[in-house]
Amino acid sequence: MKHSIVPLSALMFFGTTVISNIGKASTEVKKMPNILFLFADDQRADAIGCSGNTYIKTPNIDMLAVNGVRFSNCFVMGGHHGAICAPSRAMLMSGKSLFHVYDVLDGVPTMPMYLARYGYETFGTGKWHNGAKSFEASFQKGENVFLGGMADHYNVPCRSLGSDRKLSAPVTKGYSTDLFANAAIGYLNSYAKGTREKPFFCYVAFTAPHDPRSPRKDYIGMYPDGSIPLPGNFKALHPFKFDDLNIRDETLAPWPRTPEIVQQSLSDYYALISHLDNRIGDIIETLKKQGLYENTIIIYAADNGLAIGSHGLMGKQDLYEHSMKVPLIICGPGIPKKEVREALVYLYDLFPTLVNLCDLPAPDGVDGKNFVPVIQGKEKNIRSSLYTAYRNTARAVRTDEWKLIRYPQQNFTQLFNLKNDPLEISNLASLPENKQKVDELLILFNEWHTLTNDTATMDPKTILPLEYDYKTLKQVPDNLQPEYILKKYFKGVDLEHINKSEH
Repeated sequence: MKHSIVPLSALMFFGTTVISNIGKASTEVKKMPNILFLFADDQRADAIGCSGNTYIKTPNIDMLAVNGVRFSNCFVMGGHHGAICAPSRAMLMSGKSLFHVYDVLDGVPTMPMYLARYGYETFGTGKWHNGAKSFEASFQKGENVFLGGMADHYNVPCRSLGSDRKLSAPVTKGYSTDLFANAAIGYLNSYAKGTREKPFFCYVAFTAPHDPRSPRKDYIGMYPDGSIPLPGNFKALHPFKFDDLNIRDETLAPWPRTPEIVQQSLSDYYALISHLDNRIGDIIETLKKQGLYENTIIIYAADNGLAIGSHGLMGKQDLYEHSMKVPLIICGPGIPKKEVREALVYLYDLFPTLVNLCDLPAPDGVDGKNFVPVIQGKEKNIRSSLYTAYRNTARAVRTDEWKLIRYPQQNFTQLFNLKNDPLEISNLASLPENKQKVDELLILFNEWHTLTNDTATMDPKTILPLEYDYKTLKQVPDNLQPEYILKKYFKGVDLEHINKSEH
């Protein structure tokens, strides 16, 4: 259901209720839902139990799916630099696509700002990768706020949002997942003791399972090394060069990738997620104890995926499904239960979708599409294809069955039939019988390139080679990797030359 913009004065708030149908003979008093937004960092869409993964333990996230709708095809659009999470979060908060916001939110209207206009109390904790000013402009309250891309999980520099709406100087505290979960629980308990006049928007942005892959000590060994199977598309090396194969994320394992080190990485990665799941359970239990659960929409999502051995890669600086696809679960009042939707959606579609779920006027100036009709089962799709991008070096277009990835600087194309080959193993682009499909997808590709205002040239003057020598790639740890990681993943590396740059 679409709404036209109405003046704020046309809505009358009485505690947590809104009188709608203004001007009609009869009025309906509707309680406005709270929103709890749980956001993971670098979590693959298949790294939760409810996606069919029988090796990972995520009972609390799985229960959200039981009580709501899980989207099996939610994507981030990509990024213009290696820290994909920064543009991803900017798109989420603004509802705008990559080439309309990039990673800068200063002066850009955000989802919490919009909700505050209509009476919501806004609270944020955890990772904010888009600058202090935009956090201060977006949230009324904040505790244990981390500004940046990543941190040592055991030593996170956290800030508080004061009554003057200014963030304090950072104070280094304890373990990341606990810091952010405790801040959310503290806020919910405090909110429950108050008047509850306004509904809340509580945004909890974890830094797990982003590296360093150093679980809390009692979670180390939860998944013994070697117990997690390799990805079905595991490779020792990526088969060709594109962009920078020595970017920071890729240095978290040596080359060629070995089954042993990828399985070790997966063990720690899964342990980070299980700890996250445990603390999410504590947050949800707080909602229930405080009588807030029944009227709270809960969203679980992540900012991007991750390779961890898939296609010979470790990071998310690519356009394969494992890096661009993210988990998305929505549950709460009025939302169906035990449902899975296959519609192609972007993470930034959540802004107009949540606004519609709260029965508020549709926001202006957003690129995201409202997928409430898909949630409700009234429509199957809101779009027939998706477009993803990484820097100026890779572009992809995807339908429900086919995916074409184009590497313009190498003049190279990949074509995958995702129905038959969901792991993107067999490149079909060079087969004569697929020429018509490639041409068809290239037409769609060019339409998206124009529609999104993508400025990257797809016909560079100089074509670069596909071949590369993996022996020239060097493993250099950054200064945020704790001792546990250095000993486990950087054996034999000269630790005197640690990369001081933050991701």
